[in-house]
Formats: sequence, structure tokens, C-alpha cells
Amino acid sequence: MRTPYTPKKRQLIAGILTLCLMALAHAEDSPVGLWKNIDDKSGKPKALIRITETAGELQGKIEKLFLEPDADKNPKCDKCEGVNKDQPIIGMTILFGLKKDGDEYNGGKILDPSNGKLYHSKLTLLEHSKKLNVRGYIGAPIFGRTQTWVREQ
Repeated sequence: MRTPYTPKKRQLIAGILTLCLMALAHAEDSPVGLWKNIDDKSGKPKALIRITETAGELQGKIEKLFLEPDADKNPKCDKCEGVNKDQPIIGMTILFGLKKDGDEYNGGKILDPSNGKLYHSKLTLLEHSKKLNVRGYIGAPIFGRTQTWVREQ
């Protein structure tokens, strides 16, 4: 025979479920997760980037590249400078230092491994956090370009 839930147990279960739902809702409002970046010129997917958050700052690391069949399967960033020079692009942190600023994430940088250049960056979530506008720019945001990334998970 089953023991019925007491009012106290029901309250505890309801509280736990509420906390879980709140955590899921917060995750949906954040860029943290896996994203497929879409090339703004070709319209084709280029990579999967995992965005994480540490101490209020976002970082993005390349997990996979969508390469042509005849391309090098482990390309290096030969145009990068400093610590990234000639390092594998897969596993490279290309997005860092972004902090929440209202409805956007600002104050960070993004590295374009195809040309080795580092740009200022800002992120904006769209379509109920299913898409992410990633803007890289020099100086002011008007002097840059935007890619749309699509949430994978």
C-alpha cells in the first residue's frame, strides 16, 4: 500500500519543480550552449561553437568545423598571432570577455581564424534564444559584420 504524500512533501516537490523550471527558463535566455555559425557571405554552416560562462563572462570554443571533403581535417590558425599562431582551430577559444549588458552581451572580442584578426564583439539573442546575432567590428559596431548562429542544443 502506498503512503499518501503529506502536504509538506507536496510543498517540497512543488518547490523543487519550480526551481527546475526557473533554471530551464534562465538557460533559454542565455547564449550558453552549442551553436552552429552560418557564414554571412556563403550562407553555409562553418563550425559548431560551444559558449560557456565563467564568473559572468562568456567564452566560445570551436568544437567542430564543417570542411570540404578535400580540406585538411585539422587546420591550424596560420594567420593568427601570439599564442594562437599555428595552433589547431578545433578547440580554439574564439570568443571571450563578453558580459551581459541589458538585452545584449558586450565588451568582448572575437577571433576570425580565417584571417587571424581579432575584433570587438557583441551578441544579441533572437527568436526566443534559438538564434544569436554575433557582430564583430573595429572601433564602432557600425564598422563590422554580423553572422547569425543557430542553437544546436
